[in-house]
Amino acid sequence: MGRTGTRRRTRDQTLGKAAVLALALLLLASLGWLWASRRPGPTVEIRYGPEDIATDQPLRAVHEMNVSGPPIPFLPPDGPQPRLALSQSFHDFGSVGPTDVVTHDFVLANLGEAPLTISRAYTTCGCTTADLSSAVIPPGKVAILTVRFDAGFHDVRGQTVRRGVILENNDPEHSVAEVWIQASVRANP
Repeated sequence: MGRTGTRRRTRDQTLGKAAVLALALLLLASLGWLWASRRPGPTVEIRYGPEDIATDQPLRAVHEMNVSGPPIPFLPPDGPQPRLALSQSFHDFGSVGPTDVVTHDFVLANLGEAPLTISRAYTTCGCTTADLSSAVIPPGKVAILTVRFDAGFHDVRGQTVRRGVILENNDPEHSVAEVWIQASVRANP
């Protein structure tokens, strides 16, 4: 093979590497977009008083094997909309004993102009439950989500576990919100 054949092979190899690089960048961009679309909404400092806590329609989140549910009741797009904000989307309990039960409160606020409706809530594991003070949060109000982790539910001694609560809601920008907890479960009490 002469110089022309070598140049063609080098050019083809360069084009092949460029195509692989372009596909890799496209895949990374797609994954980034998917991750961003599942983000729980803005995490902000939420100031509220006892009178701001919605308590009309409590809701309990438990682990479900069937993850399909009713459609989310979105509001007409040309009208007022709810807007979900979280005080935080992650809490680390740190080190806990193998039979400890720990809880943490997350605050969900409706910063929009229409009622925020949590149509479905579930956890990622049976060791985790959550109680929401109200499934409907009026504009300018908050709901308290108390997440409970039971380290003794199954044997996770010596492991660091991460569990989540998934909240399907009618915020058109963040219709699936997630809050996560983590705990390092000691092998011994």
